Amino acid sequence: MFYKDERLALFIDGSNLYAAAKSLGFDIDYKLLRTEFMRRGKLLRAFYYTALLENDEYSPIRPLVDWLNYNGFTMVTKPAKEYTDSQGRRKVKGNMDIELAVDAMELAPRVEHIVLFSGDGDFRPLVESLQRQGVRVSVVSTIRSQPPMISDELRRQADNFIELEDLKDVIGRPPREEPPTREQVIATAK
Repeated sequence: MFYKDERLALFIDGSNLYAAAKSLGFDIDYKLLRTEFMRRGKLLRAFYYTALLENDEYSPIRPLVDWLNYNGFTMVTKPAKEYTDSQGRRKVKGNMDIELAVDAMELAPRVEHIVLFSGDGDFRPLVESLQRQGVRVSVVSTIRSQPPMISDELRRQADNFIELEDLKDVIGRPPREEPPTREQVIATAK
């Protein structure tokens, strides 16, 4: 439930929202997303959190990050850490949970409603704390994917759960073809 006169803020866990939308077979149109929540209340801020691979020549997420930065989103990024696991596989770690939680707690006195785009159960204590401060919290994720992308604890704690698939016609667009890999670009240039 949204009220037109309430101040609200969006907190988007970029990798979590991307995975949820992908599991449902669509991409997010962030311009439409921002417009939709401006329609639902007085949108003060729209935060987007993501880790970036700094050492790659081309990061597939860089164009999105740049576009969001120029189109009304507050970008919160940090370098992702690369490491090799015990089986010798290259892994990337870039958790933004703490940054999101700190920003939400700092903004809580200035808003009535926070919309969290994530299904990560680690956010349950954050939601509980925001609620104790009088902030209503809506969580956007999906239970319709296999497996569900939202933890049961987070869904139960939220004041309102918004099924991402129900927003598909409002904020979605068909998935784009994956951009060519660096190797594909080099191969076609020869």
